[in-house]
Formats: sequence, structure tokens, C-alpha cells
Amino acid sequence: MARLTIINGRVIDPGNGIDEQTDLVLEDGLVASLGKVSKPQAYTESRVLDASGCIVSPGLIDIHVHFREPGQEEKETIATGAAAAVAGGFTSVCCMPNTSPALDDDSRIEFVYRQAQRAGLANVYPVGAITKGRDGKELAEIALMAASGAVGFSDDGIGVASAGVMAKALSYIAMTGKVLMQHCEDPELGGGSMNAGALATRLGLAGWPRVAEELMIQRDIMLNRAQGSKTRYHVQHLSSGGSVELIRRARADKAGRATITAEASPHHLLLTEDRCATYDPNYKMNPPLRGQRDVDELIEGIKDGTITVLATDHAPHTLEEKQLEFTAAAYGILGLECALPLYKKALIDSGAIGWPKLIAMMTVNGAELCDLTGKGRLSVGSHADVTIIDPDHAWTIEADKFASKSRNCPFDGQDVTGRAIATVVGGDIKLALDSGRVKGGDGNVCDSPQGLLQAVTA
Repeated sequence: MARLTIINGRVIDPGNGIDEQTDLVLEDGLVASLGKVSKPQAYTESRVLDASGCIVSPGLIDIHVHFREPGQEEKETIATGAAAAVAGGFTSVCCMPNTSPALDDDSRIEFVYRQAQRAGLANVYPVGAITKGRDGKELAEIALMAASGAVGFSDDGIGVASAGVMAKALSYIAMTGKVLMQHCEDPELGGGSMNAGALATRLGLAGWPRVAEELMIQRDIMLNRAQGSKTRYHVQHLSSGGSVELIRRARADKAGRATITAEASPHHLLLTEDRCATYDPNYKMNPPLRGQRDVDELIEGIKDGTITVLATDHAPHTLEEKQLEFTAAAYGILGLECALPLYKKALIDSGAIGWPKLIAMMTVNGAELCDLTGKGRLSVGSHADVTIIDPDHAWTIEADKFASKSRNCPFDGQDVTGRAIATVVGGDIKLALDSGRVKGGDGNVCDSPQGLLQAVTA
């Protein structure tokens, strides 16, 4: 009987309104009990994890990652991506369909689940493509993918440009009950190297205006309303303050709150377009870094509940793709392994929100959006996915030590505080940075991200 008892931690479970010092017992892959345990070592086959000074959270969830498999395994695989997730404290992730070939039919959805099961680390849920080949012209096999386990639909990396195709997508996806996740970028206005404005002009770089994002958001909200707001519509990686206001207005009534949601990523909460002045391709994002006013308005949107989910947009690339001149380099950065301290810096250290709201945005809110049954809460009978967070753990982000295959991280070398020091998936400890906190059992747990990487590549 596999049992793990987590003692002496501050249990924060926003989905159940819990924030207290107590113990948590996991057994046979499920949450067995929540409450003080008098003799946690009384079970001959039990393990005990001492979480003194730490937060015990439902397993962190990231609904927006890129694991590149199939077709781009030189950047990341499902196994190495899952290792990166566990290293960052994430127990469940939703991977985007911009692979090669795209995740646009049921067999490819099933492939993701098989590869994740072989890796045996984080739970990996596939998001199916909205259109075939993500070319924006013809709807993909929505119903078949939903039946095979797609947790949502997106053409991420490309916005669905045609209003007619989007109207059909909203209608068809509504019948599955799944969420439509939109990469909001009007292709006739977007695609520049950085935020449009005076700085881009001085640097001689093509600009990407805020309105490219805002127009598509407004169009899609109107299309959804015209169809009776039947589809859950989620805006990925907001970057513009104007976009926040559009979402705020859309959520002002009951129907809007039920159907319109949005996410923010760490880099858009901490970095501005000024970083592009170095011509360092690690600051080339999709959507691009904006101005300080946009950062402030994104944070205000988090504070007032307009933005409900935090998601990394983990986007691995090879050195060859990133070590090019700014205009030719690939968009995107890594996120999974350093997201937690970056969110803490942007939102908690700044006084914007507290730990309960941060954890809600990284657990239960994403679980509910993508219908991840049994995830996001520590209810008795729910899945035994748990993250142990030391809020005061001081460390330096070192991309060379990441479990990810890639190294494209603009936060490399930064000193931060706050870290997931243990990640538990299905009741099994996948990572424990301080193995001295774990007593009992065989003691075979990874104690570093590199250990995880070696485990999945051996």
C-alpha cells in the first residue's frame, strides 16, 4: 500500500478554501486525508516528507506549453518537456499543437498520451489544432480529437484569421464542451520583430502593434456573443493593456464571466520592450514585449480578476535558431523551470496579490478551464499531485542546468527567491531538491533537474 505523508506544511488549496498548517496523506495515487496525523511513520511502507517552512499546494498546472514532439525533437521531446515541468514544480501541462505534423487528428492526440505515459513524469494533456495543418482554412477533426482526449483547441502560434472559419470553430467546439484557446494576432498587422513604436523605429526593427492583438480579441468576442456565448473562449498570452480592458468589459456580465477568460505569462509581467535594445534574440517574443504601462495594466488585470490563469508559453528552441540576428531569430523563450519565482517576483513581492490567489491561478483555475478531472484541488479522492514550495529558497537561474533540451532563457543568471523543492505526481515523489526532508521508503528520488533529464534520456 503506497503511502506518502506530508507533514508540517502550510496547505494552500484555493479550490477548497483551505489555508492552514496541517498534514496531507496520499495513498495509492489519491488524496487519502487532510488533517493532523499523530504518528506519520506508523505505516511500514510509508514515506514521510517534512514540509516545515514550506507551502503545500495542489500540483501546479500550466495550460500553455510547447513540447515540439512530433517532428522537432531537437528542441524538446514530451519526455524532456515533462522533466522540465517536474523540475519547475508542475505536475500537469497542456501542450500546444504546433508540432510537425500538427496535432490535428485523433491519432496524434493519442500519441501524446502514449509518450507521456512512457516518460512517467508530469501529466501531459494535448491541445488539438482548430484547423487542419493550422493553416486557418478548414476545421480539423474536432469531435474525434475531443473523444481521444484533447482538452482544448488552438492554432497557437497563428491566429485564426478568417472570421468565417472562427465562427464555425466556435460553433463546433461548443458541441464538445471544450475550450477554444486563441492566439490573438491579426496576420496583416502582426509578425514584427518587436513592439511597434519609437524604439522599434530607432532600432530599425519591424514593429508589431498592440492593435493586432486587440482587433482579434474584439472580433472573437463579438462572434461568440452573436452565437449566444455558447463557447468557452480563452485568450492566450495577453501582452497589451488594451487587451486587458477588452477582456474586462467582456467579463462584466454573467455570460461573459462564464465564457471569456485570459492568461498572462511571466515575461510579459516582468520585461519591457527596452530589453530589445540589446538585440539579444532571447528577448524576441510572440507576442512581443510591450511598454511599462502594458505591464502595469496586466498586473492590474490579475489583481481585479480579469486575468484568471498564469501560463508560461514554454517555447524551446535550438541554439542555432536563437543565435541569429534579431530579425531572423525564432520567437519564444523557456518558462517552466523558472516560472514560479518569476511570478512571485512580479505579483507577490510587488504586493499585487498573495500566495492563495497565485496558487489558484496556477492550479484550480487552469484545471477547471481545461476540464482536468481530479486535478487542481486536494480534495479527498482527488489525484495525488502535490507541489512543495519553499517561498524563501534563494537560488540563481542557470539555463545550463535545466532539464529542458533548450537554453533560450532571458532570465539566465538572475538571482531569485521561491522554488518548488519537491514535486509529487500520482503519489510518487518525482523531484526532491532536499532529500533530507524525505524519510522512509527506498529513497530513490531525483534531487536535481539534471537528474530528471538523465532519467528520461538514459
